[in-house]
Amino acid sequence: MDALLNAADNALRTLFANPRASRPCPTVAEQSTDLSAADKALAGALMRVNHVGEVCAQALYAAQALGTRDPVLRKHFLAASAEEDDHLAWTRQRLGELGARPSLLNPLWYAGAFGLGLLASRLGDRLSLGFVVETERQVEAHLATHLEKLPEGDHESRAIVAQMKAEEARHALEALNAGALELPGAVKNLMRAGAKVMTTVAYRV
Repeated sequence: MDALLNAADNALRTLFANPRASRPCPTVAEQSTDLSAADKALAGALMRVNHVGEVCAQALYAAQALGTRDPVLRKHFLAASAEEDDHLAWTRQRLGELGARPSLLNPLWYAGAFGLGLLASRLGDRLSLGFVVETERQVEAHLATHLEKLPEGDHESRAIVAQMKAEEARHALEALNAGALELPGAVKNLMRAGAKVMTTVAYRV
């Protein structure tokens, strides 16, 4: 029952509360951002996609923590979720600074990611960890493309994305070291296709 209540609380906080980071937002020292309207709109759309990714990360880790029977692994998922909570807060704050809004479909994204995380956990802890590895690798690659697309002068967004990219890579490595199994190629391709739909829609909606 406690686990269910924690999962419900996480969903409500992620979707409806103003997220608060436990760490300062990454910045670039002595760099200021002065964006044109077009660059601001581009950065806002890209950061909205990144915010959706963090909404999904909260859902995935909450579901996997709920689904595992291993208390050590549950602690691992919750610790990763806490770090992702900083990412959620940073991206939400940056959206406000850019005058952009979060995705209107965040409840849908959260529900879908939670279902996938719960399904992965039912397949066994090592496959669940494998799902984390592949998810984080795909997120890391996605963030790398955003570092190429973000306006060169948007130092704040670029600092946030760079920090997130490094930490997603570490999450993948930690899951791998915890005993993750490699997912089949067909599953990886399906995950990429689903992520492509999400990012394309979230860019606009």
